[in-house]
Formats: sequence, C-alpha cells, structure tokens
Amino acid sequence: MKKTILSLAAAIALATPALAETVKVGIAAEPYPPFATPNSYGKWLGWEIDLINAVCAAAELDCAITPVAWDGIIPSLTGGQIDAIMASMSITEERMQAIDFSDKYYNTPTVIIGPKGMAMTPDAEGLKGKIIGVQVSTVHENYVNAHFAEAAAEIKLYQTQDEANQDLAAGRIDATQADSIAMDSFLLTDAGAACCESKGAVADDPAILGLGVGVGLRKGEDALKAKFNEGIAKVIADGTYDKISEPYFASSIYGN
Repeated sequence: MKKTILSLAAAIALATPALAETVKVGIAAEPYPPFATPNSYGKWLGWEIDLINAVCAAAELDCAITPVAWDGIIPSLTGGQIDAIMASMSITEERMQAIDFSDKYYNTPTVIIGPKGMAMTPDAEGLKGKIIGVQVSTVHENYVNAHFAEAAAEIKLYQTQDEANQDLAAGRIDATQADSIAMDSFLLTDAGAACCESKGAVADDPAILGLGVGVGLRKGEDALKAKFNEGIAKVIADGTYDKISEPYFASSIYGN
C-alpha cells in the first residue's frame, strides 16, 4: 500500500511542471502611472509593483520584476524570457488563444479623454471627425478600430500612452482612450489638469476589453497559475490589497 502511494506521488510530481526557482515577472518597460513607473534611479514604483511584491510573498514565490517592451511582452512570455506578465494586461479571448491567465486582480472602466470645453461624448457620434490617439498593441487600439474607425478623421498609434497624452496636451490629437485609473493620474498632472478632462466611459465590450486584468502565463503552467491565484486570493482576504490600494486610489479598483 505504501509503495502504491509513493508511486502515485511520483507520478503526480512528474506530471506537474516544476516551478522556477526565480519567477521572472514581466512588466511593461514603458511608464504607466500609477501602476508602474521608474524613479530617477531606475527603480520601479507604483501600485502594480507593490501588488506584485505582495502577491509573490503571499504565494511564497521568489519573483524578479523584469521590464519588457510592451509590444514584445507576450512573445517574451511564450519564448521563456519571462515566466509571468503583471502589466495591466486585460483578459481577452484573443490573448487566451496564445496564453493563459490567473484570476483577475483588478477591473476598471475605459474612458475617453479630450480637451476642456470641446463637446465630445465617448461614442462614435461624439468622436465623429476627431483625431484619436491610442497606444499600440492594446485592447484600446482594438476597441477604437472596432467602434470608432469609420467616424474618426484619423487614428494615431503611439508606442506609449504617455506619448498620446503629450500630443493631446499639445493639441495634436483630439482624444485618447485608456484605462480610467491611468487617465485619472494624467489629469492630476499640471499638463493634464490644464488641458483636458474625461468625456466619460465607453460602452462595455467584453469581447475586446476583456474580463478584467490578470497575470499572463504560459499555457500548461498550472502549478504556477495556482500559486498566483493563491497569492491574489490571500492579499484580498487579509486586507493587504486594500492597504496597498489606499495611497493610490480613492476607492477599490477590484471591480465586480
């Protein structure tokens, strides 16, 4: 009987992918305040950085934060250069064809930002004839192309959201679309407060915008996925999630 139990345990061990000694958690190399931004010394700070550290500690994972260019972050995961993605990546059907996801760890609305005083609503009619800037390789690019392409005068693509924000402040585009929290952060800056305001949330489209933000993982990494889910659940249950969020946000961003 003992031999049978040992054989079963060995079979399970062989069938379960071994967890890496150090888990390389990929973040976008481009600043995305308040989620992740490097300081003047190159150290990454922000809500998502704090959450990565807390989730990894709760899951008893040894994690190394690894910046990767956003447009190459999924290939870096599938190619083995990193082991997980925690970079405000939305859980979408399109991405799930290539990678797996943990449970969500936040979910916030998507908004349109435009100049103060410019009549604009966050829909095709309100954006008719407007130049819309959006970050490349994001759900926002997909959404704008699906919902506003026919109405807009032009859709301009940017490598970073910060570049789109700068062009909006300079008057080179009429609107940009992004996550509401990231846009709230921009509107609190001197440039954002002087030029722009939120025009409201776009209509939800889960097929494009996804079902919240989760940890991106390689398919078949079930043991690592379970550890991240365990860590996320623990920090939410013990109040760590809210403690981390309080300095950054006026209310919970976990969503429904």
